[in-house]
Amino acid sequence: MFRIGLTGGIAAGKSVATARLAELGAVVVDHDLLAREAVAPGSVGLAEVVEAFGDVVLTPDGSLDRPGLGALVFADAAARSRLNDIVHPEVRRLSAEREARAAAEDPAAVVVHDIPLLVETGQAGHFHLVVVVHTPAEQRVRRLVEGRGLSEDAARSRLASQAGDDERLAAADFTLDGSGSEDDLRAQVDTLWQRVAAEVAQEAEADSA
Repeated sequence: MFRIGLTGGIAAGKSVATARLAELGAVVVDHDLLAREAVAPGSVGLAEVVEAFGDVVLTPDGSLDRPGLGALVFADAAARSRLNDIVHPEVRRLSAEREARAAAEDPAAVVVHDIPLLVETGQAGHFHLVVVVHTPAEQRVRRLVEGRGLSEDAARSRLASQAGDDERLAAADFTLDGSGSEDDLRAQVDTLWQRVAAEVAQEAEADSA
């Protein structure tokens, strides 16, 4: 099994890269989806979030008010850290389950862990390859404002809550430039996939020798 950690700042183009990797045959483990599962109604994670932040983070039907909680933690580093301490361990447990399942089905699987906060959570050393989708910060702000309807202040707050570009790039084994068109980014992913396929083939050859 070949493990890739994929990350990138918000609005860098990571979702395009992830989708293309899945099309090429990778098993994608989306840590954002796992984070939602970790605090689903009835989960231990949701109970811990409510204990930490109060009933104000719940919707009338008892599920998590994600926008409300997001607004709270993006404005408060201590609150964000408290939330991460609840959610991240559960996400790691769930991701390990997904990875074990993929390996059982195909020992030569390429498993891509899509982790927005890979650098921030100190996981860069856990993968065969760390891939960073990079787009300059000002361009990402424009994408958030024009494409997602955020105010400029909200967009900059989202960027500030993540690792800086230099820190993220320093962790990269392979960098994808997300500043151009989606087709250009997909072409870069194809090049990456050729490299990964060659490394997987070499590993298989070494194991059979």
